Amino acid sequence: MDTTIDKGKSTLIVFIIAAAILSAAQSVVTTGLDGIMADFHIHSTTAQWIYSSFLLVLGVMIPLSAFFTRRFKVKTILISSLTLFLLGSILAYFAPNIWVLILARIIQACGSGILLPITQIVLFKVIPEEKWQVYMGLFGFIIGIAPALAPTAGGLIIDSVGWRTIFLIFAVFIAILILVSFFVVKLEFETGHYPLDISSLILCVLSCVGIMLGFSNIAENGFDLLLVILPIVVGFISLIIFVKRQFGIESPLLDLHALKNKYFFFGTLFSALLYFTMCGLNVIMPLFVQSITYHDATTSGLVLLPATIVMIVFNFIGPLLANKIGVRKVLIASCIFSIIGYLVMMTYNSNSSVEYMILTQIIRAVGAGLGLMPAVTWTIAVVSGDVEDATAINNTVRQIIGAIGSAVAVVLMSIFAGGYIAHNDLSIAAFGQTSLVMAILAVVSLVIVILYINDEIHDLM
Repeated sequence: MDTTIDKGKSTLIVFIIAAAILSAAQSVVTTGLDGIMADFHIHSTTAQWIYSSFLLVLGVMIPLSAFFTRRFKVKTILISSLTLFLLGSILAYFAPNIWVLILARIIQACGSGILLPITQIVLFKVIPEEKWQVYMGLFGFIIGIAPALAPTAGGLIIDSVGWRTIFLIFAVFIAILILVSFFVVKLEFETGHYPLDISSLILCVLSCVGIMLGFSNIAENGFDLLLVILPIVVGFISLIIFVKRQFGIESPLLDLHALKNKYFFFGTLFSALLYFTMCGLNVIMPLFVQSITYHDATTSGLVLLPATIVMIVFNFIGPLLANKIGVRKVLIASCIFSIIGYLVMMTYNSNSSVEYMILTQIIRAVGAGLGLMPAVTWTIAVVSGDVEDATAINNTVRQIIGAIGSAVAVVLMSIFAGGYIAHNDLSIAAFGQTSLVMAILAVVSLVIVILYINDEIHDLM
């Protein structure tokens, strides 16, 4: 028994290290976009696909995580995903043009999209349920700190030796990790010849790409028929057909029966709403700081940096508190901090000091950090017998809702501002109104906690 636990923990450590490195790759290229644009002589709208394509592929790969864990051995999944990421990193290092670089990022994202959700599945299977909150807190801290610090570290490297070196560094680290995995990863779970339903896979790809692509394009293209409306319509129609198909076939790509558990459903809804407001905030705050108050990009980053660090710290503290005093109290506190944070944002004006914005963003960040990991862990625990599908559902919903949140926040702010965000009173009022919408969503989240979140999980099963 002890040998099995040791194997499990050593396997989990390798997975978490790998997940931290791969999650850093998501945001590290943002600081190198100017250099990439100059080297390849391209416009920013093309260059941003280096980042956007990564997010889209993540959204597509996450629903497949349940299938992978049923069909393939843990070591096979880990080494395969790391090998994909390694190949993508090497290709990116030698990329002769932007399209090869985007292809390299897609290959990287395939590796990340496989490994990141399966790391959670391994955690839930290896760690006893009573310790899930503690370990998920540690996982959230590590996974949060890597992408938060990556742009800063990446910027230093890029300024010193150029953007290609970033991918070379990734390649070296991943090559070492692959070698370690061959010797360290020994734990395996039961697998079988679980069939892959191709029709479900196609519908899954169409729904994820359609919805995420359509909503992501709103900020830049408005409600364009081909770039926004058509992808969203195709995405939602595909989603409806996908859901109906999963309930009607013997071996679904993603078993959605967990959604029939109302506690799992509302737990997932809570974490999705929280993620929606987090992603929306990450877009409207830079717009306010740069487009409305005319601060530079550096100041914009400075306003959000302390809040980001606080949120990461509370990603760790939140699950620890949930383990001691119960998840219900922690999530209520999360909602209250979020509500106060968004309401305070309504007081921002053109004369608001950077210090005031930093301090008030920290309030909101405490709410976001307290809530996300405890909510996700509690939600999976409600259906702990179906960890693979529950994790895939929860992660997929949050990924899609996050993409929608980023777009909807900008659209709302633009509509409230009369169609154009600028340095004027109307845009300041629009920012306040958008913040109020975020506060209302936090109130809805509070109602969900009061009605459906219970500390005694086993009473809900």
